[in-house]
Amino acid sequence: MTSQQKEIDSSSREFVKQSTLYQEFLAEREEILKHKWLESERLGYDVGFERALLDWIRKHREGWRAARRQQLGQSLTAPAQQPVGSEKK
Repeated sequence: MTSQQKEIDSSSREFVKQSTLYQEFLAEREEILKHKWLESERLGYDVGFERALLDWIRKHREGWRAARRQQLGQSLTAPAQQPVGSEKK
């Protein structure tokens, strides 16, 4: 692999890491891992990722995504806070 190819590969990886889609994937994966841990603790044995994934999708994904969209939407549309002492009179 040439240095130019390595540079392109590196910038592609950085682009993916910065992408909203990848960030959402990581957030969802984290929720699934939390669900796996909680279910494994509740049942007393490791339920495994696949079972936790399917259970989380069935029980929690829709609500989690709706809450996440609302949370992200509010953070994007929330008005900027005014500096202290600059209140309108």
